[in-house]
Amino acid sequence: MTKLSVNINKIATLRNSRGGNVPDLLKVAVDVQNFGGEGITVHPRPDERHIRYKDVFDLKPLIKTEFNIEGYPSKEFIKLVKQVKPQQVTLVPDPPEALTSNAGWDTFTHLLFLQDVIGEFKELGIRTSIFIDTDLKNIDNASQTNTDRIELYTEPYADEYSINREKAIAPFIEAANLANKIGLKINAGHDLNLENLRFFSENIPFLKEVSIGHALISDALYLGLEKTIALYKEQLANTK
Repeated sequence: MTKLSVNINKIATLRNSRGGNVPDLLKVAVDVQNFGGEGITVHPRPDERHIRYKDVFDLKPLIKTEFNIEGYPSKEFIKLVKQVKPQQVTLVPDPPEALTSNAGWDTFTHLLFLQDVIGEFKELGIRTSIFIDTDLKNIDNASQTNTDRIELYTEPYADEYSINREKAIAPFIEAANLANKIGLKINAGHDLNLENLRFFSENIPFLKEVSIGHALISDALYLGLEKTIALYKEQLANTK
């Protein structure tokens, strides 16, 4: 079954808005795992507007499932990942000022850069994934970066889902089939939610993991964290 990794950035955003330690980010991470979440994802940014670098170090001993650190591979980010040694690092091409990740890597323009960064992480046994859209040429060339996985950028799917879900899913099916053919494992994330997740999971073969934060944490405000995690896992269960 596809694993659910919960992005807890929004918990840190809420905490930071008032200072102090409410809500307690570390307790939430432990609770997510106790409630069935199969991974914790964080995306530290240079301005630390949500997850702080200290949070990443504090979280590491508490993660008993999978720790996924995502972000742009700046020198500071690379140093952080090499010190913490998470199970997975997801590389995203967004600049420091970006509100959220909104595009995948150009694996031609940045090929040598990605090869170098991924090589450093692989020496430490850290699994790598790169954030990418459904452009087949970019996916085909992603294998040259030596990454273990790709994370499909799913905002275009989410935007189109309510209009024409068959059209929305089509490029992702094609992308997933190509990735599997060339030996890349497949993750996915961005704007997946309780409305569109099941259809995505049912139609994307070989999907190893989804990373979901904003929608899941928002749903938890109404439903509670434990029930929300159960509902998201239910969308991933009993699918192809």
